Amino acid sequence: MAKYSLLLLFLTLLLSCGPKVEKTKWAIAIHGGAGNITRDLIDEKLVQEYNHALQEALETGSSMLQEGAKAVDVVEKVVTVLEDNPLFNAGKGAVFTHNGRNELDAAIMDGRNLNAGTIAGVGDIKNPIRAARAVMDQSPHVMMVGKGASKFAAENGIEIVDSSYFYTDKRWKSLQRVLQKSEKNGTVGCVVMDVEGNLAAATSTGGMTNKRYGRVGDVPIIGAGTYANNKTCAVSATGHGEYFIRYTVAHDISALMEYKELSLAKAANLVVNGKLNSKAGNGGVIAVDQKGNLVLEMNSSGMFRAWANSKGEKGVAIFKD
Repeated sequence: MAKYSLLLLFLTLLLSCGPKVEKTKWAIAIHGGAGNITRDLIDEKLVQEYNHALQEALETGSSMLQEGAKAVDVVEKVVTVLEDNPLFNAGKGAVFTHNGRNELDAAIMDGRNLNAGTIAGVGDIKNPIRAARAVMDQSPHVMMVGKGASKFAAENGIEIVDSSYFYTDKRWKSLQRVLQKSEKNGTVGCVVMDVEGNLAAATSTGGMTNKRYGRVGDVPIIGAGTYANNKTCAVSATGHGEYFIRYTVAHDISALMEYKELSLAKAANLVVNGKLNSKAGNGGVIAVDQKGNLVLEMNSSGMFRAWANSKGEKGVAIFKD
């Protein structure tokens, strides 16, 4: 018996002297839309502009997390940075509807308590994600739309702008081209695990170019384009919203983790490259689980994305390969 005790002690000491795996204290992922994004469609100058924009947003979020900021505050701030950049289809760079208007949607969700706030179909709120946060924090509701959402935002000190603020030549010319061809879409989003282990997700979009009749996509639908739950993961989606709604993509990933005990990577792959891909649901997701594992999954040729964690792992990418 003494011999076995000595052997056990030796093995314990040996294991304790081995290399220690650093625990992830915080993690962040960002996306700026997914779709038919290939090298022959984007020149090198534009690639550099997108890389710089994603890096700026990533550094903003990473710095906040290093200083101990809460996950929900980080995702709101990062998405605000992306909304202010006309490169992306959110906020300042929002695409135009068939009638030449801008109609924006946004959502935010706190994984600590499943609180959420979303807005849809607004055309005069400078930063829709801030209005979504106000719905979550300052009202008993989850979603507000149109003029009511704008009135609520103004009453809560959110900056209201003239619709001309959202105009960019690039998006207007895109509408004219698309009127002859097919519809395009895009989104921005952020998911975070903070130093306290809390998760949050935020997503914002201008929707589809040439959309009609008050169309609302997956972004402000909790469980479709946006979801966060400390038990499982935080997810922000981008792609063809109608399919993401039908398959409740963001929540489905969480449910596969909770009920089937799949890893985040396996759950995201099953949904994005299985269920969605088989139904022409083009797009992707960014997600983080309760251990800080990050996933950036897509079934499209590209997704504007960036990621970082407390272990020093970080990157920016556009194309799938």
